[in-house]
Amino acid sequence: MTDGAPAGNVVLVHGGFVDGSGWQGVYDALTADGYDVAVVQNPTLSLEGDVAATQQVIDRLPGPVTLVGHSYGGVVITEAGNHPKVNALVYIAAFAPDKGESASTLIADPPPGAPVPPILPPDNGFLFLDRDKFAESFAGDLPRAQADFMADSQVPWGVDALAGTVSQPAWRTKRAWYLIATDDRMIPPPAQHAMSERIGARTVEVAASHSVYVSQPDAVADLIRQAARS
Repeated sequence: MTDGAPAGNVVLVHGGFVDGSGWQGVYDALTADGYDVAVVQNPTLSLEGDVAATQQVIDRLPGPVTLVGHSYGGVVITEAGNHPKVNALVYIAAFAPDKGESASTLIADPPPGAPVPPILPPDNGFLFLDRDKFAESFAGDLPRAQADFMADSQVPWGVDALAGTVSQPAWRTKRAWYLIATDDRMIPPPAQHAMSERIGARTVEVAASHSVYVSQPDAVADLIRQAARS
């Protein structure tokens, strides 16, 4: 922006098993264009807590906000997006639940033949992905060393967060965009198509893994720009 004014406000929300650091490439691309960007560090203990954390970040930004969620972050933005400052929702290979749905209900009946995410049995109320299968399932298009680091720095995902249900889907009153990762082995692409169609989202497809926001930050940033400018 030549006059120094911000291009807009963007809030990035991460999903389960990872933290907000994966957004750095998207953050760098957007801030270079003059956007004010904030990254939410979800506690991932409960959906209610993650929504509160997201809305606290939104409160601190001036003016309208484009709210972006990856994976489970889609559940968070579906509820947190009811904040009056939010004017657009962007789902990045994300869950897009309706009222009464949760990440848990959306993964309960996968399409026939779909890959099954290697989620280990709950450990004291928290979930992890099998480290040895993390790269293939979550980050198939990242360098193996980077995928292994993500596997070894996993954020425990609370079972209560996975089961948290949406009470008021923001996409019913806010405009929505959706990026489908066509090589995703965590959320099957057919499920992403179905969710994006259900919410009436403007949709793009990118040949990428579930970690598309890390592997192809420019494609993700492009869709966020579209949402912010519309």
